Amino acid sequence: MVGGVEPSVAAPRWAEVFAVTPATLLGWHRQLVARKWTYVEGRRPGRPPTSAALRQLVLRLARENPTWGHRRIQGELVGLGYRIAHSTVWEILTKAGVDPAPRRCGPTWREFLSAQSEHIIACDFFSVDTVLLRRLYVLIFVEHGTRRLHVAGVTANPTGDWVAQQARNLAVSMEARLESLAFLIRDRDSKFTRAFDGVFVAENIRILKSPPQAPRANAICERLVGTLRREVLDRLLIVNSRHLEAVLVAYAKHYNGHRPHQSRGQQAPDTEAPPVRTVADLDAQRVRRHRVLGGLINEYEAA
Repeated sequence: MVGGVEPSVAAPRWAEVFAVTPATLLGWHRQLVARKWTYVEGRRPGRPPTSAALRQLVLRLARENPTWGHRRIQGELVGLGYRIAHSTVWEILTKAGVDPAPRRCGPTWREFLSAQSEHIIACDFFSVDTVLLRRLYVLIFVEHGTRRLHVAGVTANPTGDWVAQQARNLAVSMEARLESLAFLIRDRDSKFTRAFDGVFVAENIRILKSPPQAPRANAICERLVGTLRREVLDRLLIVNSRHLEAVLVAYAKHYNGHRPHQSRGQQAPDTEAPPVRTVADLDAQRVRRHRVLGGLINEYEAA
């Protein structure tokens, strides 16, 4: 008691004096401070944030070019019209877990073989049985870069001398194109003699021997043999070697000059540049058919 008066009676109750709690009052004060010192939108200090699209472009350039560092990527972006600091490029790569260029993984097998395809030619044998069950052997070559098919020859007795002569004939027919080749893929068949290899070694072409019983090591040639069988040989009865050679020559003309290839953007091997064609109006324009091998294969063109 103070002066004979109880404290609960003398002192006022603060909850009755103030309509809000202290926590509410402090919260209002924090809001006032935040409003006073909040910067106007669009005038924040520092660099503007990098857009998600630009970040994805940086990562794409790093992924598609393993030898490019952050400064090289910055230079490429400047050429595309994107002004970005090299330190920002480095930050994007680091946050994405992309190692610096010297420590990144090298090209994949697909990338490596695609880069080398313009300089590779491959060869292989396959057999065809005539209507009288006589076995004939065919030697073919295919250029990886253009997918151009070369039917080297047909014989019933493929000796080493015969194979070497077909290589000489191919070298003469290819002329200047042989200079652009650097590798020849072949299997370890004994018919490929030193004389055969010598024809290509003389042109500075390196011989690559595929492993035993590994057809995938010469996959493009193997796929071409399958195409020959499906589209022609499995649909004909071959009489003799002259008949087989005539069929293969006619098909090679179609294959190189007209047949589209997915790996070349639906262009034929002999097509140097994609032709510029307008969309055909089927109501006003007719489509003409050209028969190959008596209609076994058809080619179409606008009339």
